[in-house]
Amino acid sequence: MRLDTDHGWDLSTAQAIALQQRLRSDVITRDVLGRVRYVAGVDAGFEAGNTLCRAAVVVLDIETLRPCAVAVARRPVTFPYVPGLLSFREIPAVLDALSQLEITPDLLLCDGQGIAHPRRFGIACHLGVLTGLPSIGVAKKRLIGTHEPLGNHRGDRQALMDKGECIGAVLRTRAGVKPLYVSIGHKVGLETAIDYVMRCTTRYRLPETTRWAHKIASGKGDVPAWRGHDCKEHNSRE
Repeated sequence: MRLDTDHGWDLSTAQAIALQQRLRSDVITRDVLGRVRYVAGVDAGFEAGNTLCRAAVVVLDIETLRPCAVAVARRPVTFPYVPGLLSFREIPAVLDALSQLEITPDLLLCDGQGIAHPRRFGIACHLGVLTGLPSIGVAKKRLIGTHEPLGNHRGDRQALMDKGECIGAVLRTRAGVKPLYVSIGHKVGLETAIDYVMRCTTRYRLPETTRWAHKIASGKGDVPAWRGHDCKEHNSRE
């Protein structure tokens, strides 16, 4: 998968904020995606005293939720930890991982925020705009916004609101566990985003995309032996 970015990463905090404010106008908040055959989970962890970012992208077959490809990349961290500027620490390594894939995912599920962000430009938006791929923010914690009380059944949801605007959904993916915070990243409307998150979620709180990517990015899971095999099988039948 070939990628081209349109900006550098050697930025100050002020320059990063200005870039978010400029690029947010490029975010498409409606469905602009075709057939989704491959969905990818994207996550990043840190090593060596938080000086090295380890990014993982795991591609799953949307029908079976079976992992079929994985890519891992490491890159030195060049941007400080600043709330709301997560993408500047993680995306360079994520792009390196994406570039290793032999297949282009049809949809990205990112461990982080989309437009549920102070400047409406979280990591899912940033990655979607840079790659042109449809993307969804699937966060484990709320960054901003308020919501009404949430029911305790699988599939219960409430609108996540900020300054009178719906910026996402608080979604219960499993009864009795904490909800997830789903928001538009790029080229996917909110209802479609919710549908795909639920479709990718089985018996765990996290969708399978995020669960696999988190395990590998955090070093809690080995790179699987099925690397690339199933994708090649599918491609041979096209």
